[in-house]
Amino acid sequence: MKVCTDSCIFGAYVQPKPQVRSVLDIGTGTGLLSLMLAQRLCTDVLPEMYIDAVEIDEKAYEQACQNVAASPWTDRVRVHHQAIQAYAQSSDQTYDFIITNPPFFENHLKTQHKAQNQALHSESLSFDELLTAITQLLNKEGTLAVLLPVYQMEQFAQKATNVGLHLTQSLRIHNHPNKRDFRMIAYFERAAIQHPPKQELFIRDAHQQYTPAFIALLKDYYLHL
Repeated sequence: MKVCTDSCIFGAYVQPKPQVRSVLDIGTGTGLLSLMLAQRLCTDVLPEMYIDAVEIDEKAYEQACQNVAASPWTDRVRVHHQAIQAYAQSSDQTYDFIITNPPFFENHLKTQHKAQNQALHSESLSFDELLTAITQLLNKEGTLAVLLPVYQMEQFAQKATNVGLHLTQSLRIHNHPNKRDFRMIAYFERAAIQHPPKQELFIRDAHQQYTPAFIALLKDYYLHL
């Protein structure tokens, strides 16, 4: 399974509320985030807990199906080959927790590969379209967790506020202390709060070693930390 560090941080960092029983992973790719959440949440204590993972790209969908089939959570994670816009229109299900790492790099040059373009460019799924689907699918008291480049999160947060979803928590991710933050994880809910908590995570220290905070966060998922 192809993985990247920021996605692993995302999957390890997000922590749904204890009462969460339904999760939606929008743009699941190879299923990494769904499987990381399943590892933590789909226990015998919560037999009714399930995750729906939606993916538009056929090859990524097939890979996600294979990864789920090879996991212990085949009865908890359901993969859907569909655009989230269509899924939102056809589904009568709402979710306690929605997680998404939406398309980005909209201003960068496109690659020659269609699948990579779909994953990295936002033309096929604008923030407005994504938020329309999310407002249809998120429970009244549900939580949305999003991973984006920092420069795009501000735009997304403003659009989210316009549809009644308010920033409630954030984490800024740095490669090391001498680098600016390059990714941001944010939670959104319908109920606004004053002074949402802000955190920072440094992946490596000044000596290029993994930081204790990074190791603590990823130790259950990385084999060699």
